Amino acid sequence: MPDPIALATVVVDRTASDVVVLHVSGELDTTSSSELTTPLESHVVSGNRAVVVDLGGVRFLGSAGLEALVLGQQRASRAGIDFVVVASSRAALRPIEATGLGSVFTILGSVDEAVARYTS
Repeated sequence: MPDPIALATVVVDRTASDVVVLHVSGELDTTSSSELTTPLESHVVSGNRAVVVDLGGVRFLGSAGLEALVLGQQRASRAGIDFVVVASSRAALRPIEATGLGSVFTILGSVDEAVARYTS
């Protein structure tokens, strides 16, 4: 169960034996980015084909949260794992677009769309 006083929480969902979805909610900033960094380190590992980061519940995405995503993307790239970011809200998309990271990440509008890439 998520910590009620944590600024950000991540719930891990394995949709297939080799596809992991990280559902992120709350505020990702300098005090809470480790809530995303730690599961990324645990799941962006060989044996997984894809890691999907669902930012649907994110209310604020600061520079430390963006850094966690970039480090996850780099780790995935080195390991040959697909790294997909699901973002459709302004709170998640605006910082990604403002920093030019939209060209770095594969960004999709829904978890269903992301998971469908690996289940067909």
